[in-house]
Amino acid sequence: MDELTRVREWGADVPPLTDEARSAARARLRGAMSRENRADRSAVPRRLVFRVAAAASVAAVGATVVVTSAGGGRGGGHDAPRTSLSAAQVLLRAADRSRTDGAAMPVPRDDQYFYTRTFITQKPVEGGTTRTWTDESWLSVDGSKPSQRQEHGKIHHDPPLGKHEVAWPPTTYAKLLTMPTDPDELLDALSLGRMGTPMDRTRTFFEICMLLQGPRVMPPGLQAAAFEALAKIPGIKLDRDQVDGVGRPGIAVSYPGAAFTFVFDRETYAYLGLRTKGSSPKRVHGQWQQSNWYYEMRSLERMAVVDRIGQRPRS
Repeated sequence: MDELTRVREWGADVPPLTDEARSAARARLRGAMSRENRADRSAVPRRLVFRVAAAASVAAVGATVVVTSAGGGRGGGHDAPRTSLSAAQVLLRAADRSRTDGAAMPVPRDDQYFYTRTFITQKPVEGGTTRTWTDESWLSVDGSKPSQRQEHGKIHHDPPLGKHEVAWPPTTYAKLLTMPTDPDELLDALSLGRMGTPMDRTRTFFEICMLLQGPRVMPPGLQAAAFEALAKIPGIKLDRDQVDGVGRPGIAVSYPGAAFTFVFDRETYAYLGLRTKGSSPKRVHGQWQQSNWYYEMRSLERMAVVDRIGQRPRS
């Protein structure tokens, strides 16, 4: 299943944007950026939307090998106390944690690679055997070199990014640097200034989910701004009894009708990963239909910046 099919599945409960609205959103976002994005959006490569379909948003890291463990390296029992905070308060604490974790991290060099290791669990909605994968990926920081990514155990070799890569969502560090780190500006750019209806808010929540996809390093303050922008969306809700794919107790934030759920560490508010609802398409009488619905949890286990494909950070 290709990445664009996965995007359609994950957004199955979200009313689709029209071509005009999406084009306007991208134009508005570029206007909010600090410098002009010259990427040509006339073609849409298969790997465009998710160069790796890993639900991880990483604080800025750099140097030859810089390593961070998601969740602050904390193991998970199930006896952590429940929070009395609201969904917005959890997101604000997650933003504070993101800024703390990323404050001292240097910027990666263009000739380096983003390394991630992600643990994936996929559980059928109606019950059955849970499938698991541990995927590793090496993505070129500036997109100028070939990358290697793994998705559900299958290895993909991606060529360098071409001039026809579209601008949304950004996949290179340089493009992410152009995005606003003020939460109000980011929210305005992604919502087109429209938050009055549930459909507007659902679309905005989905756009932020899209931004936070992919195993690429976030510049300082961008992930935190995204969490703060989420906190400003009316109607977000909290699930106090969530567990990520590696058993860490968490709390989750979602929006009614959206297929995405953000999971945070219950004690430290570190971002653990993303839970989604998807399905496996099958062809029936010449038409594609969605079937075999499942819940998928992607938990970021390791992230680093390394010098070459195949290099792993030391334990």
